[in-house]
Amino acid sequence: MRVVTVDLSTNGRTSTASVHPREVARHHPKGEAGVFTGDRGSAVAAMALAFEQFVLTRRDLGGLISAGGSGGTTLATAAMRALPVGVPKLMVSTMASGDTRPYVGPSDICMMYSVTDVQGLNRISERVLANAAHALAGMINHPVGHAQATKPALGLTMFGVTTPCVQMLTTQLEPEFDCLVFHATGVGGQSMEKLADSGLLEGVIDVSTTEIADEIAGGTLSAGPGRLDVFARHALPWVGSCGALDMANFGAWDSVPERFRGRRLYRHNPSVTLMRTSPEECQAIGEFLVAKINAMRGPVRFLIPEEGLSAIDRQGQPFYDPQANQILFDTIEKGFRGGVSRRLLRLPHHINDEAFAKALLAAWRDVSSANDARRA
Repeated sequence: MRVVTVDLSTNGRTSTASVHPREVARHHPKGEAGVFTGDRGSAVAAMALAFEQFVLTRRDLGGLISAGGSGGTTLATAAMRALPVGVPKLMVSTMASGDTRPYVGPSDICMMYSVTDVQGLNRISERVLANAAHALAGMINHPVGHAQATKPALGLTMFGVTTPCVQMLTTQLEPEFDCLVFHATGVGGQSMEKLADSGLLEGVIDVSTTEIADEIAGGTLSAGPGRLDVFARHALPWVGSCGALDMANFGAWDSVPERFRGRRLYRHNPSVTLMRTSPEECQAIGEFLVAKINAMRGPVRFLIPEEGLSAIDRQGQPFYDPQANQILFDTIEKGFRGGVSRRLLRLPHHINDEAFAKALLAAWRDVSSANDARRA
């Protein structure tokens, strides 16, 4: 295969790569001076930005592969994340056996653990690097044919405890839409919104806004403070609900921070511990959510399931807390700014009831029709 090597070093030394680091650095908003600062930390961050911009100028890119430690991984994956989903991306890294979320983000980056340090060749690194090279070559030489897109794409958010609702929805919607279901684990919400930002979604049924609970309560599955901001930038039809806002997420039982040990906790499985959101947190969640909804530019429907927010939030289940839920519902309703294309509905259903799924479906029909009329 034809290979172009790109040197991302920040020490200013002579390079034998196809592309010199100074050529990459010129793509930084401040040019070379913004990259070669003499301070390693700022130089790496600046080179990452320059490389991201450099990669976006290439029109001959079949795939991207890199190898490195924490600094090299940071440099290369910033550019990989900027590439469209489907372009082959492979990162051999000493960081690949740990938390890869900062590097992968909402992208389809393949990460391979280097086993030994990425410093010269030895009997282990030779095999690992060769496997990585062959893997990328295979992805480039054997591309998957593009399926003919005959149906518009619709984004939906799901969590384990809201699965029945989303499954009922997709069963009804799949004849008309390509249903893209995102697991609301932080990165899931970010991935969905990246596609929305790229103009690849017709709209969203945001059943499971649970990532907001993690953002407010300090759980591990937050999608960040920018969750839902994409709908203030793009006038997409949006239907939302309170799916799994009764919980924040942590890892194994022992990983729950000490300050939360006295809270209502539930061992979901050996790797996941859930914490019931308190009345105070529910008020803050409601305030966060309604502020984002009020900023949305497209047609909006928000549906409140008054009988429970998840599989474990109903009478007799461990997270049943009508008082906390009532505070959440009242906060959203009080702050919600209604209008011709913006409606809030409180329904006497549990989120996993068939009747609630039908109400979400009807709401989607309303907003998509309103969006068609607006565009016409």
